[in-house]
Amino acid sequence: MPKIKTSQRSRKGPPEGWDAIEPTLLEFEEMMREAENESTSGKRKVESPWSVMKVHHKRSRYIYDLFYKRKAIHRKLFDYCIKNGYGDAKLIAKWRKQGFEKLCCLQCIQPRDTNYGTTCICRVPKENLEDDRVVECVHCGCRGCASND
Repeated sequence: MPKIKTSQRSRKGPPEGWDAIEPTLLEFEEMMREAENESTSGKRKVESPWSVMKVHHKRSRYIYDLFYKRKAIHRKLFDYCIKNGYGDAKLIAKWRKQGFEKLCCLQCIQPRDTNYGTTCICRVPKENLEDDRVVECVHCGCRGCASND
């Protein structure tokens, strides 16, 4: 995850409408700090970054919903948020494509990160899995992000 750039804000002021979304983004920033400082004792090695991934997903989803779904912010403010690291541009671009509306992270669709050269298990629809099987992604802890679930 890229760090939020603070030097950009001081040089050029934020665009119009920033005051409306700034408190929520500051809450996400605080949640991210808590997730980063969270103790990893008692967790598996792969579980430690999951809380950071979840906050990153929520923050990007918030910006995506504001711009594409609710149309509450304009393009300049959206670009400002992406440019300053408040949202993941590549993840938001995937959400706009059919079949990726509920994608949890970009690692889940990269075939090179899996043993068999396919996508992650969380991308498999729940109807195609065994009923008693608990699915949990090793990359981000997702329990299913297939679009037809």
